[in-house]
Amino acid sequence: MSRVFLLSSNTTLEPYPVYPLGMAVIAGALAAQGHEVRQFDLLASGRDEERLAAELAAFGPEVIGYSLRNIDNVDSLSGEKDWYLGQAREMVALLRTLSPAPIVVGGPAFTIMPEEILAYLGADYGVVGEGERAICELVAALAAGRPVPALTRSSGRPLSGAEFGTPLRVPELVDFYQGKSGLLNLQTKRGCPFGCAYCTYPAIEGTFFRCREPRAVVDELERMQRDFKVQRVFFTDSVFNDPGGAHLTLAEELIRRNLGLAWSAYFRPQGVTREELALLKRAGLEAVEFGTDAASDTTLAGLDKGFSFAEAEAANAACLDELLPCAHFIIFGGPGETAASVAEGLQNIERLGASVVFAFSGIRILPGTGVHRRAVAEGVIKAADPLLKPAHYFAPGLDIEAMHSEILRAFKHRRNRIFPPSSGQAKLAVLQRFGWRGILWDQLVRFPRRERS
Repeated sequence: MSRVFLLSSNTTLEPYPVYPLGMAVIAGALAAQGHEVRQFDLLASGRDEERLAAELAAFGPEVIGYSLRNIDNVDSLSGEKDWYLGQAREMVALLRTLSPAPIVVGGPAFTIMPEEILAYLGADYGVVGEGERAICELVAALAAGRPVPALTRSSGRPLSGAEFGTPLRVPELVDFYQGKSGLLNLQTKRGCPFGCAYCTYPAIEGTFFRCREPRAVVDELERMQRDFKVQRVFFTDSVFNDPGGAHLTLAEELIRRNLGLAWSAYFRPQGVTREELALLKRAGLEAVEFGTDAASDTTLAGLDKGFSFAEAEAANAACLDELLPCAHFIIFGGPGETAASVAEGLQNIERLGASVVFAFSGIRILPGTGVHRRAVAEGVIKAADPLLKPAHYFAPGLDIEAMHSEILRAFKHRRNRIFPPSSGQAKLAVLQRFGWRGILWDQLVRFPRRERS
């Protein structure tokens, strides 16, 4: 058996500090195989390099695993200051000076551009895709002295929900994230069948949903509640409300077990009814994040969303009727955007009422996506252009500054309308300083008073 030191590189606080679930899942898989595992989180440690050096020296790892969650923050307005690969390269170089152990990189960001990122970081090996099986195979091969390719891809069929790794959570890290954000995270399914034009989820997790058994999910929640006194969680699924209704079966199990946990998740705003939300609310749902992504039918079609704005508006109304805070994440400037569609989109957003709207400008171009293919076809970028550093798509001919001015004018003095994204972080930081915990944006919602019937 081997000693494996795992390091989570994510240090961003946007939108709030997020527990390193991927690292915990890998740690659980390795520990289940009998390996000795140590987890180190850069954010929780305060980026303390002296502590990192001391823990590496004391542990004496035979393998170092480096988890890469994001390439950048995908915000076109932040420039390269939130480009995380430069920081990762410096950390890999530091690890080289602290330990002779081979360095293995993995995580969702790595899977997007594995060859390019591995070469840029200068690590020894990389794990592409689901890591539970692949990392165990790689560590076993290294221990046995067998030749190992630079990139190890998860072999065989995708893992079923029952085969997902069980997170090995560290009390010290749980305390840190509970103190910072007031919530932990877990996953009920992997994969996404929807194929939105900008999205890498299908490439990372597969093109169909693989769901965990509801009882297994609630068992994990019960352990989290028992071991760590968890009161609030976020389900990290790409989309929580699946057409097959697995999310409703999970809700029924949550109601049956009556844990009293509050939770939130990321929803597709299609087919969401008030009756469904009432059931989910009884199961503990406290807020909904909608992947609406565009504000007009023209731009929704440009992103291959597969629903209309009227459907998003209906889902929004259902939330407000159930007094459930909801937020919409909307991108301006994408395929098909014109001055007319911007104006139409802002008018449509007005109809969302008390809900929160986070607006973004432009789309981060990532390989293998529809936006990448469109950007090449339209001459926005060349097919051979490197994409490690942020490159963003804007509809050709669009006046970007005029678009920004229109969004700012429409959102002015509206506490529940956020643009640019950095202004939202400032608002959430104020709430956190006043002691609020959780997803925080729900505190920006003020439901209108209703007359008694």
